[in-house]
Amino acid sequence: MDSFEYRGGRLHAEGVSAEQLAGEYGTPLYVYSRRTLLDHYGKLAGAFAEFDPLICYSVKANSNLSVLKVLSQAGCGFDIVSGGELFRALRAGGDPKKISYAGVGKTDSELDEALAAGIRLFTVESLPELERISERAEALGRRASVALRTNPDVDAHTHAHITTGTAEVKFGLDIETVRRTLSEPGRYPGVILDGLHLHIGSQIVETEPYVLALRRVVPIMNEFRSDSVPLSHLDIGGGFGINYRGGEAQPAEAFAGAITELVRESGAKLVLEPGRFIVGNAGMLLTRVTYVKRTPKRRFVIVDAAMNDLLRPALYGSVHAIWPAKSYGPPPARGGEPDPASQLSPADVVGPICESGDFLGKDVELPEVECGDLIAVFSAGAYGFTMSSNYNSRPRAAEVIVDGDGASLARRRETYEDLLRGEE
Repeated sequence: MDSFEYRGGRLHAEGVSAEQLAGEYGTPLYVYSRRTLLDHYGKLAGAFAEFDPLICYSVKANSNLSVLKVLSQAGCGFDIVSGGELFRALRAGGDPKKISYAGVGKTDSELDEALAAGIRLFTVESLPELERISERAEALGRRASVALRTNPDVDAHTHAHITTGTAEVKFGLDIETVRRTLSEPGRYPGVILDGLHLHIGSQIVETEPYVLALRRVVPIMNEFRSDSVPLSHLDIGGGFGINYRGGEAQPAEAFAGAITELVRESGAKLVLEPGRFIVGNAGMLLTRVTYVKRTPKRRFVIVDAAMNDLLRPALYGSVHAIWPAKSYGPPPARGGEPDPASQLSPADVVGPICESGDFLGKDVELPEVECGDLIAVFSAGAYGFTMSSNYNSRPRAAEVIVDGDGASLARRRETYEDLLRGEE
C-alpha cells in the first residue's frame, strides 16, 4: 500500500525514520514517499495497459512541485483546474500535450494561457463555457480540442461534498444537452468536439458507478462520431478510492476489469485523471504532542498540527489512521497489532485552533502518550497541504520527499514574515 512501515518499533518513511525527519525539519511536517508515488502510478498504468491510457494526475490532490516533477519524469500527464495549476504543471516539466483542463469557471485569461501553451484537451462544463472557448480560440487563430463533461446522473456512493456525477451538482452537462451539442458542431467553429468526459466523484470504492456511467456515455460516442465530431477521447476522470481505515478500497485491476468491455466498445483513447489513488497513501503528516488533557468524559491529545494543516476531518468527517511513531507496530486500522505493553483507550486528537471543529481524529484508540511524543497521521498525501491555510495566523507546514535513504525539502516551513507578505 505504501512505504511507511515500523522497523524495530520505529516508524520509517522508506529508509528514513520519522524521528529523524521530525528532528531535522520540525513539525507539523508532511512527508511524501517517492517510491509510493511511482508504485501507484505504475499500478494504474499496468491495470489499464491494454488501452495505453493517457494518465493525467489530478494536480489539485497535491500540487507540490517536487511531487509533480517525480510524476512528470515518469511520463505522467496532468489534470488541472486553474491557471495556477497550469503554471505548476509546466514548471514541473509537464508536456502540454498531456494536460487536460477541467473546472466550471475558467476565465478568459486562463483560457488564453492554456491555448497558448497548446494543451491536449479542455473539459467543457457548460454551453456558455463552450462558446467562450470557441471565441477565444478563434481570436488566437487556433482550434481547441474539447471533451464535453457529461453528467450521467449516477450516485457514486461517496460523501455528498465529493460526489460530482448527479443531477443536483454544478458539474457537467446533462445527457440531452450533450446530444444536442454533438448534433450541431458548426455552432462552435473554434473547437473540435474531440471527446466525452465524466467524473462522478472522489474516494469511490465500488466499481458499479463507473459501469453505470459508461453505459450511458459510450453509446452516445458511437452514435455521434463523424468527421466533424471525432470523439477520439474517452475521459473517465478519477475518483478511485484508497484505504484510509484499511480494506475498504478496490485495487486498480478491479476498476479496469469492470469497464474493459465498455472502453473497448468506445473505440476511443482512454484518459484517466487519478489524484488520491496516486498520492493519498504516499504521504503522512507528522505532529508532536503538546499536552494531554483529561476531563471527566474525554481524553484530549493536543498536538501541534491543526485543521489549518489538515482540513479533511473537520470538512468531511474523514477518518485517518493515527498512531505514535514509536510503537510496537502499525496502528490496528492499518493491519497492525496493538502494543501488548500498552492499554488502548479512546482519545480526541485535536489542534490549537480556536474552533471546536479543530480535530484530526475523534475517539481514536491510542496507547498512553506524553508531551513531546511524535504522532503520525497516515494517508495524508491527498487534499492535505493543498487545502491548508494560515487560519489563526499559523505558518503552514514544511513538506519533504523521501527517496530511499535520503530526504529533501520540498517546501520550507513558513515564517511569521511570510504571513505578512503582500500586506506591508
